[in-house]
Amino acid sequence: MRPLPEPARRVAVPAAVAALCGLLALAAGSPGARSAGPEGRSPAPAARTVGLDRASEAEPAFRGSISRIDPALRRRMTGVSWHRGCPVGLSGLRLVRVTHWDFARRPRAGRLVVRAGTARGILRVFRRLFERRFAIRRIRLVDAYGGRDHRSMRADNTSAFNCREVSGRPGVWSEHAYGRALDLNPVENPWVEPSGHVSPPAGRPYARRKPHRKGMVSRRGAVVRIFAAAGWKWGGRWSGVKDYQHFSTTGR
Repeated sequence: MRPLPEPARRVAVPAAVAALCGLLALAAGSPGARSAGPEGRSPAPAARTVGLDRASEAEPAFRGSISRIDPALRRRMTGVSWHRGCPVGLSGLRLVRVTHWDFARRPRAGRLVVRAGTARGILRVFRRLFERRFAIRRIRLVDAYGGRDHRSMRADNTSAFNCREVSGRPGVWSEHAYGRALDLNPVENPWVEPSGHVSPPAGRPYARRKPHRKGMVSRRGAVVRIFAAAGWKWGGRWSGVKDYQHFSTTGR
């Protein structure tokens, strides 16, 4: 019988031949070697940016933390948003850092000071607002505005603790002075009196609550429900004066 041709005899050792071919291809830098990834997977060529595109399109994560008032922040707040004689000491307050969506749909970092006992609840509130993509103009400590409530409101700044009296009621502490009140997007959610007075003035277009616009809090909307789940009540439900920006743990 005539011997079998060489190709037919090599069929008996395909694994060895395949391995040898792979090594030769790798040494030669062939396209086949570049496409062979670990564990047999085929990674994208280096020149493509698919991975970068995916990273840029990935949903940003909410970041939040609670910390005590450190010495640097203590110095900043003293004589501005806090002073001796305030109804709560600095040791009874906490700094809450949160991520929020701004009006350009970009994730931003913000900081709030609240009473220690409310910090965990307010952190959950802002996590849920972030998940809902609720737009917040900015979240800065009121100290950035010299502790002046009206300046903070005009800047459409969301803030919480501020050791001040109730406007027009000398000697009566605001709920903000206890660290258990928060003002959310003051321009889009202004203070509105039956007489027609609106504060801040830029909030006048928002005194009428319809149509609903970006950053507004609505009576039956998710924002009120989210705060309510954490035990915070909304000033938009007050009789007479409406404080659409205002949430507090006491309802005052």
